[in-house]
Amino acid sequence: MKNDYETLKLDFTEDDGVLVVTMNRPHAANSMNTQMGADMRDLWSGFYVDQQGVNCIILTGAGNKIFCAGGDLKQRNNMTDEEWQQQHALFEQAVWAMMECPIPIIAAVNGAAFGGGCEFAVAVDFAYAARSARFALTEVTLGLLPGAMGTQNLPRAAGVRRAKEIILTGAPFTAEQALEWGVINKLCDDDTLMEEALATARRIAANAPLAVRQAKKSIAMATQLDLKAGYAYELEAYNRLVPTEDRLEGVRAFNEKRKPNFKGK
Repeated sequence: MKNDYETLKLDFTEDDGVLVVTMNRPHAANSMNTQMGADMRDLWSGFYVDQQGVNCIILTGAGNKIFCAGGDLKQRNNMTDEEWQQQHALFEQAVWAMMECPIPIIAAVNGAAFGGGCEFAVAVDFAYAARSARFALTEVTLGLLPGAMGTQNLPRAAGVRRAKEIILTGAPFTAEQALEWGVINKLCDDDTLMEEALATARRIAANAPLAVRQAKKSIAMATQLDLKAGYAYELEAYNRLVPTEDRLEGVRAFNEKRKPNFKGK
């Protein structure tokens, strides 16, 4: 697995199949510069091709105060329109690749998640947050609007009316409000956030990898298809698992009252 990204730190535990990806620009509030856009695009799209033994991923930020501050506005200062749009094209591809990653991704929001950082929290499969975390989509205060799927993913997480309030005011909100509104799944004490995220990631990673990936794909269709078409997609995903070795192993292990040994085959 590639582990020489300039802006991302990767920690993989082969025994449990969990990868921790840390946005690693603490000197710049873990903000997204052009290099991070390229690094993320490469990382997430690589897993679409080859999962490399990774069964669950945690995305977090370096340090204990900031998850991600969004786009690096210092780098963007005085960019030409063409340079801005070229950089944003990287971000667009990166967030698409993140959402299409077949491996479940959990955000461990360890601090401020503003702009693109907040968008990441709703682009991943689900998120846990520290009590001290704060969230905001401040783009309208800068003459922009969320451009990393925020106007699409936030309404799906929090509802259309709440998303309008968050996006149109640009006002920050607390981790407690994020939990109440459906932006995050769980509120954790600051010093137990990673421990709790890792426990969930390990539980997911211990399940049959092919089944988890097929389930993730099928769930993603729930908001995109009508019920009948969605069920047809679910059955197609289900039937691809019937002839797998993991399905046979899972049933055998249940009957033999032992822990299954899944191979992802």
